[in-house]
This record gives sequence, C-alpha cells and structure tokens, in this order.
Amino acid sequence: MTLADAYPWLKALHVACALLFVGGLVANCLILDAAPAAPASTAPLLVRVKRWDRAVTTPAMLGVWAFGISLAVLEGWSTHAWLLAKLVLVVLLSAIHGLQSGQVRRLVLGHGVEPLRASALVVTVVIAIAVLAVVKP
Repeated sequence: MTLADAYPWLKALHVACALLFVGGLVANCLILDAAPAAPASTAPLLVRVKRWDRAVTTPAMLGVWAFGISLAVLEGWSTHAWLLAKLVLVVLLSAIHGLQSGQVRRLVLGHGVEPLRASALVVTVVIAIAVLAVVKP
C-alpha cells in the first residue's frame, strides 16, 4: 500500500473517530445539563456515560488527533490557515471534553458540580470545524 492509497483510509478513520467523539461530547452535554436537576435519578445513567466516555469517547478523541495529524503530514497541510483554525477549534473541543469528563466523574462520586452548559458552544464549534474541513478556505 502506498501513501496515496492510505489517504482514503486515514480520512475514513478520522471521520469515524470524529463522529464518535462528537457523539460523546453531545451525550455528555445532555447528561450534565440534566444531572444537577435530578441527581438521584440520573446516577445509573451517569455511571454508563462515564464508562462510555472512557471506552469510546476518549479513544475516539485520540483517534481524531492521530488520524488528523497523519492526514495533515501526508498532504502537507501544516502551513494552511484553515488547518490551523481547525486545530484551535479541536483543541477547544478536547478541553471541553476534559472538563466534561471531570464533571461526570465528580457526579458519579456524589459531588456537586456547576453545570458546564457547553451545548451551544459544542454545536457551533463542530459546525465551524466541518466547514473548515470541507471548504478549506
């Protein structure tokens, strides 16, 4: 397999990981928005979300990074402005994920947390990333 043959596979894996990562971020947003209002009733769901986050969302985030960096190196995009803007937004999503993971972990342990309320920001950033990735302005 040549490097040219690897491109569609790397891109497919990058997109698949991105879908799982964003799905996990949205799930975290939903549970974290609901948890403070009804902590006792969301406890079993919080445990499941924590497991999902560790087993799927975090590895997907790492896959997004690994496959995205591989694509950028393979295609020589490292100096393109659209990629640098996308990189900043992916760092932001990764930071939000870290905050969400910490909040879910604290809620599972029974500690109170201030809700992050990042739903609108996550959706806006994901749309911006999609536009940058497809249009490459």
